[in-house]
Amino acid sequence: MTTYQKTNAVAGSNQQVMKVQYTAKTHTSGGRRGGVSRSDDGRLDVKFSAVGVPGTGTNPEQLFAAGGSACFISAMGLVANNMKVKPPADAAIDAEIDQRNSGDVYFLRARLNVSLPGLEREVAQAIVDATHGETCAYSNATRGNIDVTVNVV
Repeated sequence: MTTYQKTNAVAGSNQQVMKVQYTAKTHTSGGRRGGVSRSDDGRLDVKFSAVGVPGTGTNPEQLFAAGGSACFISAMGLVANNMKVKPPADAAIDAEIDQRNSGDVYFLRARLNVSLPGLEREVAQAIVDATHGETCAYSNATRGNIDVTVNVV
C-alpha cells in the first residue's frame, strides 16, 4: 500500500499544531457506474449511477456539491457570530459542480450561489468573503486546485 501525505504548515512565524476533529470513514466499491459507498457508522449508504443514464443513485459531483455547501453554510454561521451578526436561519446555497475534461485529464469547477436573506448586501458579502477566504474546510481544500466562484444572490 502506498500512502501519500501532504503536510500544511500554518502561515506565519508561530506554527500551530493541527488537531483532528473528525475522521469520516467509508467503504466504496464499483465506482460511479453502479457502485456503492457506505460509512462505517451506517449513516451514509448510497448507490452510484453514471450521469445521464436511467437508474437510481447519485454521482460524486452531487455528493461534493451537497457536502461543500453544507460545510460553507456552517462556516458562515461561525463567521457571522464572530462579526456579531445573527446569521439568517434560512441561509441557503445553490451549488453547481461541473466535471470537465481536457483529453484524458478531468477537472472540477464549482459555483456557490449564496442566499443570506435579511442581511444587507455588504454584510452578506463580508461574511461570504471571510468564509471562503479562511474558514470553510472545503474552500481551504479546493483553493488552488479547482476553479471556485462564490456569488451572493
